[in-house]
Amino acid sequence: MSRPRPARSSSRRQRDDRGSATIELLILLPALFAVMFVGMQAALFYHARTVAIAAAQEGARAAGGEQGSEAAGLQAANAFVEDAGGDDVLTGATASADRTATTATVVVRGHSLSVIPGWSPVVRQEATVPVERLTTP
Repeated sequence: MSRPRPARSSSRRQRDDRGSATIELLILLPALFAVMFVGMQAALFYHARTVAIAAAQEGARAAGGEQGSEAAGLQAANAFVEDAGGDDVLTGATASADRTATTATVVVRGHSLSVIPGWSPVVRQEATVPVERLTTP
């Protein structure tokens, strides 16, 4: 005849498992925070990059117009960055323009915001358009 197991084995098992949830959280929480910070950093960088390329395109269109100039391209690019949030989006943004007889190029540089202390990713975007000119047949 077999005897039922004593209740002590199940209570011993419960005692042995105590604290395992704390250890699991101790291991998983840093990984979860790392994933969240990487995701936030990627979003901030992508947004800064998007603003920089849009500003460069806006500046290139202004510089490449028939009556456009390098100064007009710089003004348009800087105004776009300011309208998009200025230093709250693209820190220390600078623009440079170059206009030749056939093309106008605007380069926008700056730094993305960062959730990682001491790290400031560089954003550089460039746009080139053909210069508008009047041609006769």
